Amino acid sequence: MTVLEGRVPPEKVGVLRESYRTMGIAKLPPHLDESFLVQDAETPEVWRIMTVWKRKEDLEAYRQSGETPTGVLIFRKAGAEPTLRVFDIAEHGTH
Repeated sequence: MTVLEGRVPPEKVGVLRESYRTMGIAKLPPHLDESFLVQDAETPEVWRIMTVWKRKEDLEAYRQSGETPTGVLIFRKAGAEPTLRVFDIAEHGTH
């Protein structure tokens, strides 16, 4: 799982949400399982794009491609420079 986090100015939230819809989930690549755009409940200017990758190897190949990740471009359109964190999913549950 990757988590991009950025501080988005309130006046740019609409740009962030629209960019996520059009650039992010509208074109979800086959190597991704899920993607979420989330707003921090305690610090509303902090937004995250949380993405679940099908395989760790897919993430590694994408990161080595030199291509600017779509999530980074989405945040940049909204005036934010995100930070990236990578997580290994230890357990997962759904209904």
